[in-house]
Amino acid sequence: MKKLILGLITALGLLGGAHASSGGGISWDKAPVNTSDVASLQNGAKLFVNYCLSCHSAAFMRYNRLQDLGFTNEQIKDNLLFATDKVGETMKSAIDPKQAKEWFGANPPDLTLIARSRAGHGGTGADYLYTFLRTFYVDETKATGWNNLVFPSVGMPHALWELQGKRRPIYETKEEHGHEVHVFKGWEQLTPGTMTPLQYDQAIGDLVNFLQWMGEPAQKTRVRVGVWVLLFLLMFTVITWRLNAAYWKDVK
Repeated sequence: MKKLILGLITALGLLGGAHASSGGGISWDKAPVNTSDVASLQNGAKLFVNYCLSCHSAAFMRYNRLQDLGFTNEQIKDNLLFATDKVGETMKSAIDPKQAKEWFGANPPDLTLIARSRAGHGGTGADYLYTFLRTFYVDETKATGWNNLVFPSVGMPHALWELQGKRRPIYETKEEHGHEVHVFKGWEQLTPGTMTPLQYDQAIGDLVNFLQWMGEPAQKTRVRVGVWVLLFLLMFTVITWRLNAAYWKDVK
């Protein structure tokens, strides 16, 4: 429980800082979340293990829970098990916390509940992640060589840059209330990635979809059980009402 609380605080701090930093910045795009799309969730799980798990943990999610997405134990062992040898283990990152703090200034937060942690800009945590992971750009003034429109001066490098390629933002200068402001207009592609922009957006959508599912894997079960409970209570209310009427019908 103590680790869970610490993980939540860290995740909230990350999102809170990002939201505060991006105040007045670009708006968040709507994430294509659909936790019923098994193919999307499976691809998102693969992307998470290959690109996120080296630095970020998901310490409250076990590998064998991926069976809910249609993976077999053998598939998990052969394709998704990099940081441990046992399918029943939790998804812990392989990075040394001391090295992570030295390299990035802070330990990368646990991502188990990151998509459910905070909303803002009229959007959800999934919308934030979807926009954040698509707005990295080259910035040689930063220690990592990268920056982000949603989270300026972020300490995290662009782990997916090979897929997206290198880009820089294009701004337009406007005058507002007697002051010059820079308004984001679009992107200039500096070097191509292994994916087209559309493919990259789809991949990030799958990754965010998995992060959303990971925050509550039993969500669909909870909703299904809740519907049946409500139907039972409705029927029970009708039965109780009729029994009450029958009991009191001869009482004057």
